[in-house]
Amino acid sequence: MKISGTRQIGAPRSEVWKMLLDPVILEKVTPGIKKLESQGIDNYNAVSSIGIGPVRGVFEGTLSVKEKVQEESCVLVVDQKSKMGNVIAEIRMLFMPSEGGKTQVEYTGEAKMSGTLARMGQRIMSGVVSTLSKQFFEALEKEVEEQTI
Repeated sequence: MKISGTRQIGAPRSEVWKMLLDPVILEKVTPGIKKLESQGIDNYNAVSSIGIGPVRGVFEGTLSVKEKVQEESCVLVVDQKSKMGNVIAEIRMLFMPSEGGKTQVEYTGEAKMSGTLARMGQRIMSGVVSTLSKQFFEALEKEVEEQTI
């Protein structure tokens, strides 16, 4: 399943970059994350609880930040397993300066699913992914606002 979108964040690129690489903030803004434990630089064990429509359960696995180009791009790699099935997603994020000191974030990627998650179908799962993406960026925008006050 393809994942893509664009969001405008109300902070300079350097600030958005710094926030996304801060494990405390990453844990706070990633939907459903209950625990994010460092396993070395940019590698984390992650436990999340998701409850969107028919997708409900606890997922355990890893979250990694790879292919970093300082303040320009990175790839988030999520590998999660649950009783419902497994999800492996790679999302490339591009950070571009925008007017008014803001940052435009473009993201593209793909999620591969197995088990019940895969059998739910593209339409249901794309809705879940869209909701999770929206929640992630809304939480990041809120965090930006709180830190700039």
